[in-house]
Amino acid sequence: MNWSFEFFPFFPHEVLITLGVACLVVLALSAWRNRRGLFLRALALACLLLALVNPNLKNEVRQPLANIAVVVVDESSSMQLAGRADRARDIEAALKEKFAQVPDLEVRWVHATPTDQQGGESTELFAALDKAMGDIPPGRVAGAVFITDGQIHDVPQDKARLGFDAPVHALIAGAPDEKDNRIEVVSAPRFGLVGSEQTAEIRAEKSGKSGAGLATIFVRRASGPVETISAPYGKTVPIRMRFDRAGPNIVEVDLKPEPGELTTINNKTVIQAQGVRENLRVLLVSGEPHAGERTWRNLLRSDAAVDLVHFTILRPPEKHDGTPIDQLSLIAFPTRELFSEKLSQFDLIIFDRYQRRAVLPMIYLDNVARYVEHGGAVLVAAGADYASPVSLARTPLGAVLPARPTGRVVEEPFRPSITKEGEKHPVTAGLPGAPKKDGQEPKWGHWFRVIDSQAERGEVVMSGAEGKPLLVLDRRGEGRVALLLSDHAWLWARGYEGGGPHVDLLRRLAHWLMKEPDLEEEALSARAGRSDITIERRTVKSEIGEATLTLPSGKEVKVALDETAPGRFSKTVATNEAGVHRIAMDGLTAVAIAGDLNAPEFRKVIATDEPMRPILNKTGGGAFYLGGTMDAPAKDVPSISMVKSGHRFAGGTWLGLKAQDAFEVKAVSYTPLVAGFAALGLALGLLALTWYREGR
Repeated sequence: MNWSFEFFPFFPHEVLITLGVACLVVLALSAWRNRRGLFLRALALACLLLALVNPNLKNEVRQPLANIAVVVVDESSSMQLAGRADRARDIEAALKEKFAQVPDLEVRWVHATPTDQQGGESTELFAALDKAMGDIPPGRVAGAVFITDGQIHDVPQDKARLGFDAPVHALIAGAPDEKDNRIEVVSAPRFGLVGSEQTAEIRAEKSGKSGAGLATIFVRRASGPVETISAPYGKTVPIRMRFDRAGPNIVEVDLKPEPGELTTINNKTVIQAQGVRENLRVLLVSGEPHAGERTWRNLLRSDAAVDLVHFTILRPPEKHDGTPIDQLSLIAFPTRELFSEKLSQFDLIIFDRYQRRAVLPMIYLDNVARYVEHGGAVLVAAGADYASPVSLARTPLGAVLPARPTGRVVEEPFRPSITKEGEKHPVTAGLPGAPKKDGQEPKWGHWFRVIDSQAERGEVVMSGAEGKPLLVLDRRGEGRVALLLSDHAWLWARGYEGGGPHVDLLRRLAHWLMKEPDLEEEALSARAGRSDITIERRTVKSEIGEATLTLPSGKEVKVALDETAPGRFSKTVATNEAGVHRIAMDGLTAVAIAGDLNAPEFRKVIATDEPMRPILNKTGGGAFYLGGTMDAPAKDVPSISMVKSGHRFAGGTWLGLKAQDAFEVKAVSYTPLVAGFAALGLALGLLALTWYREGR
């Protein structure tokens, strides 16, 4: 039973305060006038006020509640190193035995797995503690115990954020003198122009008892020999990062391991940055004004990655009025500047319904042919002029064009069709509206003209009326050529019969010619999950070989890919190794990064109490290195003691939990201390005694 006083006043507090003040005034006047019986008068007024506040003796029947301790077991990736997971299980088992010997103690066990954040995997044990304590009253918490390696990334710096007043302890699976080296990325570029070179900064660090010395660092790039760097530990070292291609550019950095290291996972890191092209330069030469001219112009001008130079020859070929060539436009057509001096600066040249005329001498068309052989790109969008005697096929440029005109123009309605080769080619594969099954009609509008031509080389990816070649793609020397044998693509742009995928087709075509990596016919790529690698192969070949997957450990695995679509092959392979995985297949290579090499979880892995030290000191808890990993001998789990109060809850071989003395009230009884009539009689008696005393 527990006794206490409680008051149940008959009047509001304001009334009682007013009466109390009035009584004090009366007593003060009596004292000022030196009246007799002042003590008796004060006693009478006090009895009267006491009766009005109605004091009661409170008796509670209480049932004690058990204290609650929360134990958080770290199951992050760093706990899988050096036998820590086994040691943590041993500590957990020993702790359960010790907790069983403590009376009135309830224990909650929480097994905390790693958390995926934007920067990679991290250990957030206090978040797991908060979640476990959601239904525990703060007044019953005796303390929190963490079984961990000490590498925790969400330790609160303010004690109030815990939400309870009890100690926090750390039982560390490991020893304070563990040895580990690691490589860190100090700074790195996020992107760079293709062909440029930038600088990243790295640093090798030693932890624990490693001491000083020289680090040996290996830098591997997509091409070129391995670079070896020797630098003191702790010193920032610059490394060159070349952007050889558009898209991801990867540099691997390996720190040579030393004997006795805890792990070599953090001896590797990867710097990945995106290679971006400068604006692509396109020269568009329109042979004459026509309905489809704006289609090309609008498409290229809408692409922010393209710088367009456009010339239209306004003089029709049949007009002969003797006007000199240099007077046919507001500015002179800069033929020499464009087709001789600055030709190599263009990524793509488009001839739109251009025919042989005196505006562009043959020597410059020969320059264009050689420009293609040396890595340039040309697109000819042909009209009826391509079948005429003034066709570009009859110029030096015809040597690089993949199809020869027969001289006939087929003019009849047809829907452009994707050929079997086109179903595999990235320019035409999967165009919106293409038929899903054989025999189906494409869901786009008709064209009405195709130039009858014989494809001499290259790939016919689209066909027109009578099965004639419509779009022919070819590689010539180091460059590329495309021949579109119709000038009716503008019908799709105008929405005729519902239109068609002119933007997709023409943009893919232009970017394939300009050698965009995503549109290569023969491509190998890979993407990594946390525990798997997906290999993807794109090809126009009918058969492919096996892929060779090289794991970070150097082990090679042969992988046979499955066909998922025409010209598309894929396979997902499980992996338990973190790091750079290399894939080689049919002379192509690709890389993928599995796991989180740069994640917080592996930046520091030695056993330590440093991250938790502030909160341990503020709550009075302690850190206990229990060893049992690598060469460190195992130590006994500390004994458990319940402590009523104090500033320290830990000693050399013991840890304390706070006895909160929480209880649940089962019953309450009240006994009035001043009964109504008894209090009134006592007050009247004292007043009568006061009057009697004053009357003498």
